[in-house]
Amino acid sequence: MKKHLMCSAFLMATLGATPALAMDNMKMGVWADNQDVAAGTVTAKKVTTDTNGWLVVHRTDESGKPGPVVGHAPLKKGKNMDVAAILTEDVSAGDHLMLMIHGEDGGMKTGHFEYTLGAKEDGPVRMDGDLVMTVIMAE
Repeated sequence: MKKHLMCSAFLMATLGATPALAMDNMKMGVWADNQDVAAGTVTAKKVTTDTNGWLVVHRTDESGKPGPVVGHAPLKKGKNMDVAAILTEDVSAGDHLMLMIHGEDGGMKTGHFEYTLGAKEDGPVRMDGDLVMTVIMAE
């Protein structure tokens, strides 16, 4: 009986610690592949974030700097799968798109995407000083 209680206590302690450890070890990121955008959307396979916010699609080029916003989709804190952003402008095959995590901070209305290039409202999220994003090519 004593052995059973010790095992149960160990399992409870271990299981109780797992969610906290998972959140502490969560690495923010955007995972997406080059894709066909003819249907007017861009999809990230997975987005992991430590805040509610937005997956924002920016145009970009060889400079690697984020350009104008051409789409966005809401994100919840944690892991988000198959996040589809509707494109608000035409995107052609060969165009480079930067899929970036933005927060839900500083705007006038929660739940409304308010960012414009260079603004602070609903602005980019950084991890260790770097933007959390990936670049894909439209096919």
